[in-house]
Amino acid sequence: MPTKGLLERMKDGESVVVAEGYIFEFERRGYLKAGSFVPEVVLDHPKLVKSLHEEFVHAGSDVVLAFTYYGHREKLRLIGRENELERINMEALRIAREVADQTGTLMAGNLCNSTIFKEDSDTDEIQQEQVEWAVKGHADFIVGETFSSFGEAMLCLETIKQYGNGLPAVITLQPVKTIGLAKIRCAFHIGSML
Repeated sequence: MPTKGLLERMKDGESVVVAEGYIFEFERRGYLKAGSFVPEVVLDHPKLVKSLHEEFVHAGSDVVLAFTYYGHREKLRLIGRENELERINMEALRIAREVADQTGTLMAGNLCNSTIFKEDSDTDEIQQEQVEWAVKGHADFIVGETFSSFGEAMLCLETIKQYGNGLPAVITLQPVKTIGLAKIRCAFHIGSML
């Protein structure tokens, strides 16, 4: 277990490096299909997931980010694996917790954009179950990442506050600006400590 949690590190002015990009790395290695990008590799090749976590820690990550990105109901429905939703999430959290405990790093649960959010919709059920599983999987904090909609990012933060059992949250935004036909993406991170 890490000796200092995320909030303690932030209060002490320390940097916290979170390596991510599991989806693209597994797609590059041929274990995920472009398009759906669902983390089915967690069940199909758990040793590879553990190994990639270890590689990221070796490269300098202070956090093992559970590979639950796109591990939500809507995405799994697209590939006919919705019935494995909880199993994928819990296995990803178990693997991440194991590596974090072995390496003395923090472990974070991971949520992402729902791909179906509209400003007048309510997608918090998708996020709620993932937040509850992150708590059950003993995450040190929860990352909600790569939201292009501020409304969905705020919904994620509120869901973490409501169901996260006091876990800190880090929310990242990737706003999209359309100029003519071109879309410009600018990623930045906003930390929100509960």
